[in-house]
Amino acid sequence: MPASTANPPRIAVLADSDTRWKWGALTAARIAPSTEAGPRPDAHIAPALDGFLLRGRATPTPRQLAEVGVRADSLREVTAVEFLNAVARTSYDIVVLALVGGGVQAVLHGLKRIAEGGGARPVVVTGYVGVVYEKLADGLLLRHGADLVLANSLQDAERFRTVYEGVGADASAVTEVALPFLGGAPYTGEHDPYTVVFAAQPSVPASRKDRAHLLERLVRHARLHPEREVLLKLRSKPGEHTTHIEELPYQKLAQKLDTPPNFRLVYGNMGEVLDRTDLMVTVSSTAALESLHRRIPTVVLTDLGVRETLGNHHFVGSGCLASWDQLDAGHRPVPDEEWVSRQGVASDGGYATAFAPARERIAKLLARPGGLPPLTPYYTPATAPGYLPGILARHHLAPDGTPLPGAPPADKSPGPVRQIVRRAARGAYRHGVQRVAPVIRRMGEL
Repeated sequence: MPASTANPPRIAVLADSDTRWKWGALTAARIAPSTEAGPRPDAHIAPALDGFLLRGRATPTPRQLAEVGVRADSLREVTAVEFLNAVARTSYDIVVLALVGGGVQAVLHGLKRIAEGGGARPVVVTGYVGVVYEKLADGLLLRHGADLVLANSLQDAERFRTVYEGVGADASAVTEVALPFLGGAPYTGEHDPYTVVFAAQPSVPASRKDRAHLLERLVRHARLHPEREVLLKLRSKPGEHTTHIEELPYQKLAQKLDTPPNFRLVYGNMGEVLDRTDLMVTVSSTAALESLHRRIPTVVLTDLGVRETLGNHHFVGSGCLASWDQLDAGHRPVPDEEWVSRQGVASDGGYATAFAPARERIAKLLARPGGLPPLTPYYTPATAPGYLPGILARHHLAPDGTPLPGAPPADKSPGPVRQIVRRAARGAYRHGVQRVAPVIRRMGEL
């Protein structure tokens, strides 16, 4: 039966990092057939939302979850096998997979196996948390098989369909929406003090030299403009991981600099930081799209070149590309309106209805006579025999989607000792990535 306001849908969100949890939970609120889009998406969470965090290196900490500010009726850490068993035991209407491509593919095959065994399956939704600038074909084909593959803009929807059709895969699942966390008041003029925000990214750029350059230029800008407040917006604290591994946190690099009093590091919700921003600066962060949506002057840096590895090539034609030299001299970017519109971030009133096609599609699937059709991922043991088994094995699944021998039992929650050991192991891993690995790398270069 289709969900209604009187009988809201039950939704499960499986995420593998703090940013994907934010995207998945807010997307769930936007696409539920019984919900209406509002001016502040973070205030409209689905009434029956169960959250699951996929156990791994980027499983968010309590602090990160609190910073995201998204709440669920329940929230627990699971493996892929444990999640599949939870879905098999619970009558979910919708499942949102906020995972990397390999995780999505594994869960799709697991859900396919459950349905083939006679169990009912939910509507499966997946997509991307932000700008798609790398591994387009690989990531898309690993997501193929979901009922809805959400595209955050018209440009992405066209690109996604081109990839699917180019390999002979069904492209009907591609559904144009928008980023679910856009919102906030439009920019109306300069604040006092004028505030410049640099939105840092955990993996772009990657090298110490490049990150030091960006940080030094940010600090120099603060010295050149003592009347301005210059903020370094950070995603995570040392020891925490987000969607990508951060070996060289800006916090550590900043400790070695003599910074002026108008420069400081900030954490917290990006929307709240944007409330006081007059100039947003980044390399290629999704924060640029949030800023453009609110009509805040936004700069995508060219200091390190315009390169695919940086992701700033996505902003070619945006009117936002500039260098620190230009910003120091007072440059104010003017975004290209046509480019902005194609990114799904134009604040012209269209955002309020951006998720209507997804809601309508889901409502039709939930009302489909005879239940949902079988899941048919593009990758199967026949089409990708040298690739798919490895993807599934990482999540303790066999090529047919059944749990491999030795997979964690589904009905046994870890005891307190095991939880402590897991937290310690995760902390040791993060310490190794951020402290030991860089030292070994430098020793190898001697």
